[in-house]
Amino acid sequence: MKLIFFANTDWYLYNFCVSTALQLRKDGHEVVMLSPPGPFGARFAAHGFRWIQLPMDRASLNPLREAATLSRLISILREEQPDLLHNYTMKCVVYGALTARLARVPAVVNAVAGMGYVFTSDALKARMLRPLVKALMRMTLSDHRSLLILQNPDDVMSFTDAGLILPERIRLIRGTGVDTMMFHPAVPPLHPDGRLRVLLAARLLREKGIPEFAEAAALLRQWGHDVECVLAGTPDPGNPHSVPEEQVREWVDAGLIRWLGHVDDMPGLLNTVHVMVLPSYYREGVPKSLLEGAACGLALITTDRPGCREVVSKDGVDGLHVEAQSAMSLAKCIARLDNDRNLLTQLGQRSRQKVLREFDERAVIQKTIDVYGELTTPYTHVSASRSVS
Repeated sequence: MKLIFFANTDWYLYNFCVSTALQLRKDGHEVVMLSPPGPFGARFAAHGFRWIQLPMDRASLNPLREAATLSRLISILREEQPDLLHNYTMKCVVYGALTARLARVPAVVNAVAGMGYVFTSDALKARMLRPLVKALMRMTLSDHRSLLILQNPDDVMSFTDAGLILPERIRLIRGTGVDTMMFHPAVPPLHPDGRLRVLLAARLLREKGIPEFAEAAALLRQWGHDVECVLAGTPDPGNPHSVPEEQVREWVDAGLIRWLGHVDDMPGLLNTVHVMVLPSYYREGVPKSLLEGAACGLALITTDRPGCREVVSKDGVDGLHVEAQSAMSLAKCIARLDNDRNLLTQLGQRSRQKVLREFDERAVIQKTIDVYGELTTPYTHVSASRSVS
């Protein structure tokens, strides 16, 4: 079989889809990556995958530009003739599902991680787009040749309550999983009594709680806590809520945070910190940064928001919950772990155990392949004959 993975950035494909693509190739299938141009695309060749570049502006509302994008996407699908198209992220789901009909692609899997900017923002642009996006999703998602993968029960309820898709066309797979062999606790373990090091790793979007993280760092310093607050990630110019680089550098110059930018070696970085925070008030799918931190045995601090609560479900048991958009609440949670190193260690151990039980990447990949099997006859045999070791 030939499968095409389509996302709105090459970064997304590289970070969330390569593991599945590698398993598919191991099973004897061809996977082609499709995304707008970007700095990560060249890395696909190192893994042996072909990459097709599709000029696409995520934020564009220009009818002529969008028509050209759709036309080019139809041409690509007709030329490649994939057996299955897997669309990731909201705009690609709408465009991919629509053009797949016109190009007569036999099977389509759509994957949405969180509700996205159009459904979560109160900005005028988002509110204006919402009815149109809803109408397009209703038109494309319930096709009998397609299935929709969602990552948490809250999103399943939101999609069905809004009438965007029939419940029987939805498959719940909690997150993209994490490679628990690559992401593991530090050896030897990081000393729990040293200076507390706290990491936030995410795209630099306001909804991820980036400003609250910097404000919490300022409060901790006022309270006399010697805590190092580390930020990993880069601004996202294609998102209206991206934190400007100038703002991040102001926080750095004030001594509030240490900013690493993009980090390739995440396992190495995670083995140098004690705590992973994600004070997100965004409708997440299941945040991969939290899963990676948990796999490395870090204590987790996050909000009780959809997606985040899938990883930290019980405050004080498998992590700590903070109030959304509250720097004070975040600072108090960090200070609590700085003062109670036994709790720090216990939460880290429990987070690792939970990931091993519920979020191992191999199980998630198999569930995704099982979804393919529901839509394609050749894959039914492959899925049934393989087991997760």
